[in-house]
Amino acid sequence: MREKRDPQMSLFHAIPRNEIGKELEAISKIIDENPEILYQVQCDLIGMKNAETGRTGMSAEQVFRCAILKQYRNLTYEELAFHLEGPRSFRAFANLRKGQKPSSSTLQENVRALSETAWEAANRMVLEYARREGIEKGRTVRLDSTAVETDIHVPQFFRSRRSFRILGL
Repeated sequence: MREKRDPQMSLFHAIPRNEIGKELEAISKIIDENPEILYQVQCDLIGMKNAETGRTGMSAEQVFRCAILKQYRNLTYEELAFHLEGPRSFRAFANLRKGQKPSSSTLQENVRALSETAWEAANRMVLEYARREGIEKGRTVRLDSTAVETDIHVPQFFRSRRSFRILGL
């Protein structure tokens, strides 16, 4: 059966004190103080496969933390799998056990299982945490919509005079 959280933390999980490590530690603190988000993640993961057979798989917390790492560092699944095998900070943040090395296909299967409801609940949880801590009021949403120039040509249909007559132009 898939667990919500790994009950035994490793003594060797220490996040380095560099800038990325400090950011991961802050994110980890928010997750640890708001474990209710893991309920929705676990519900999404339980429906994936038969829970009574096979390996236990990644816990809901590990999947959620890996999904955050993927988005936070803008990684592909292959890059995420690579980073989870190496640097201590990513392994410590994801709470991976000794010898646990999820493949890119395992990561993709698990992260893709997270529903919109789980992500929406996570966003609400972060917003509530920010309100409680006085960090953000949450009244304004900021979006990044960067325009990029591209080489898109006018379709052949619109280049002919006949197309303008058909369209009544």
